[in-house]
Amino acid sequence: MQPETRYARCGNLHIAYQILGEGPPDLVFVPGVVSHLEHQWEEPLQAAFFRRLASFSRLIRFDKRGQGLSDRVERMPIIEERIDDVRAVMDAADSERAAILTLSEGGPMGIVLAATHPDRTSQLILWNTFARLAWAPGTIEEDRQQYVDARLCRYEEEWGTGSLVDGFVPSAATDPSFREWWGRCERLSMTPGAAVETMQVNYEIDVRDILPSVRVPTLVIRNDGDILTPREVTRYLADQIPNARYVELPGSDHFDWREEDGVTHEIQEFLTGERSAPETERILATILLTDIVRSTDRATELGDHRWRELLDRHDALIERLLGEFRGRLVDKTGDGVLARFDGPGRAIRCATMITESVREIGLEVRAGLHTGEVEVRGDRLAGIAVHIASRVSSLARPNEVLVSSTVKDLVAGSGICFADRGSHILKGVPDEWRLFAAT
Repeated sequence: MQPETRYARCGNLHIAYQILGEGPPDLVFVPGVVSHLEHQWEEPLQAAFFRRLASFSRLIRFDKRGQGLSDRVERMPIIEERIDDVRAVMDAADSERAAILTLSEGGPMGIVLAATHPDRTSQLILWNTFARLAWAPGTIEEDRQQYVDARLCRYEEEWGTGSLVDGFVPSAATDPSFREWWGRCERLSMTPGAAVETMQVNYEIDVRDILPSVRVPTLVIRNDGDILTPREVTRYLADQIPNARYVELPGSDHFDWREEDGVTHEIQEFLTGERSAPETERILATILLTDIVRSTDRATELGDHRWRELLDRHDALIERLLGEFRGRLVDKTGDGVLARFDGPGRAIRCATMITESVREIGLEVRAGLHTGEVEVRGDRLAGIAVHIASRVSSLARPNEVLVSSTVKDLVAGSGICFADRGSHILKGVPDEWRLFAAT
């Protein structure tokens, strides 16, 4: 169940907000350009992210004026008007002083708020954000303007279609259902014209001179794969804000809600001085294991240097395909990989593409798949399903994708064909298992 949507009065405007959790502390989340309080709860990863924040704080979320469920405006607000929205929401929520968590375009707003109203700001968290949009130290203004013009053109043409997810959440860009959800979230946030006007204002905002005036404790977070916020930009924030702490975390997304990438753990430790131990989670997953055929012989033939080059090409190819099919790399096993998928159909197609693609670089692999319950703790994976997938992989022929009957049954109707490979005793696993080759 999502929390109740309420409205704070800011002049003659109504600013929509929600409260989740009990705290202390109070934590006000200042969103980016894509925000809709209620629709965002429909995305499981984002909903889980909000619940984790609320587990150690009283989380206060809101839609800025002109956005989401808040009143529409005739012109895009300047930064001081946006700060008025935050103060109005805090007043309505009976929050005298709160930590401010900013993401993306919310960063400049949080910076000015913290510098101007330290009496209302206990701590500041700047996550994948900037002091000036589309700028980094050494930027040539003419080049910047060309980039800005191209981005505004793309916003106007593609807003609401779902295609902008490639930059905001690239890890989910190949998932049709996520792209559909994202496109709808953009449409519910604002119209294309309003989005372009908002971004024009955002590109003009420059709070670099304000940074030394931020005196509240500050945490700067960057996900190292974020293509929209270069490392120099976030490092600049941390260097210019007195005593700011800089943390770089894994993850390729600008909006990185995944627990395993560690954002909520860093925020919790910064706000409370404590860090929750990663919870062991049990989920249903399809496990893929691959193995290079005759790897020792090939290494001897090629020599160490050429073999390492070939392995690097093999690893890069597999990582690219895992990204395309929404697989998550769990471990490299020396001559292969261990990965997990949330859908067996995508896992089979990915494994098939791997076997076909590595042949083009002169290698042969065998692949095994099984679907079952696994235990996830951080980046680690455990459980009998992993052992079954390993045993299945060991029985596969060169260039073959071998699957358990569980996988075969789950993709009925998908159009994937199978050849029966008979029943087998899998070492260390009870019962006989019927195996099938994906053809």
